[in-house]
Amino acid sequence: MAEEKHHTEHIPQWKKDEVENIKNLIQSHKVFGMVGIEGILATKIQKIRRDLKDTAVLKVSRNTLTERALNQLGGNIPEMNKYLDKQTALVFTNESPFKLYKILEQTKTPSPIKGGAIAPVDIVVQKGPTSFPPGPILGELQSAGIPASIEAGKVAIKETKVVCKAGEVVPQKLATMLSKLEIYPLIVGLDLRAAYDGGTIYEPELLAIDESQYFSDITRAAQNAFNLSVNTAYPTSATIVTLLSKAFAESKNLGVNAVVFDSGVMDALLAKAHAQMTSVASKAADKDANAVDDELREVLGAAAASAAAAASVAAAEKKEEEVKEEEEEEEEDTSEEDGMAGLGALFG
Repeated sequence: MAEEKHHTEHIPQWKKDEVENIKNLIQSHKVFGMVGIEGILATKIQKIRRDLKDTAVLKVSRNTLTERALNQLGGNIPEMNKYLDKQTALVFTNESPFKLYKILEQTKTPSPIKGGAIAPVDIVVQKGPTSFPPGPILGELQSAGIPASIEAGKVAIKETKVVCKAGEVVPQKLATMLSKLEIYPLIVGLDLRAAYDGGTIYEPELLAIDESQYFSDITRAAQNAFNLSVNTAYPTSATIVTLLSKAFAESKNLGVNAVVFDSGVMDALLAKAHAQMTSVASKAADKDANAVDDELREVLGAAAASAAAAASVAAAEKKEEEVKEEEEEEEEDTSEEDGMAGLGALFG
């Protein structure tokens, strides 16, 4: 204990203040994260800090001081120390870890690569003209392994070529030419390594959500649920109109196909009979009259039957309406006579 106290007494005050500052920032925000800042220029970090000022606080500190602050807070927080590596910054926010990840991804922009760096992907130079006039630039491009020539008074790239494969060291000459051609192989920005929220640590693999795909999946699931409900005739507020429309259409089709003489399908039955009759009549011109006589007679008979049935249904409906009207008139007359009798009794 004495040795630890003696060691603590020799810690500069500014380091103690830095540790306390980190602890206060963690305790005053809902979420904090570890971000990698390798290869990011100081000017870029300052711009990112300004862009984040309304949603997050970005703090760059020594890894040893960050580790000490996390250890002093205890709980699950010290587990974040395993994400401390090389150049690391802390980010603090009251947004969700998913929103934080999305915000930090938006800070990433294309950046030129330096000579001696490892190519993160295949570096490709595309065929086509450049803005450079003829001059020393032609030889510089060729010495960097970029096929170039003069075309229409300008330097042009003769063919599309992979000038450096992923994992290879980028030569200084090539890095210089890539920068002049405005080819930026690096995507530079804050690289979230992990986010801590209420005792849970979220890594980028969990936070990287394709929102358009997520929305598409939800839409497809809703459509599948709707189709299942309709096909199994399961009524809900969302499907009842479709179910009723489907039932009506199916019942009407059944009435037509089964030749059910009902007022709701008589128009369709007559139209069907007329179409059949017209079809047979059109074929009669190409066939012997005797060959189509039986078929024509059958269709005309069906049409006549349908017409008769329609007339019968219409007559029955008309008769029913007349009977109903007569009954209503008799009720009105009876009511009027009762009323007159009542008045006679009243006035003697």
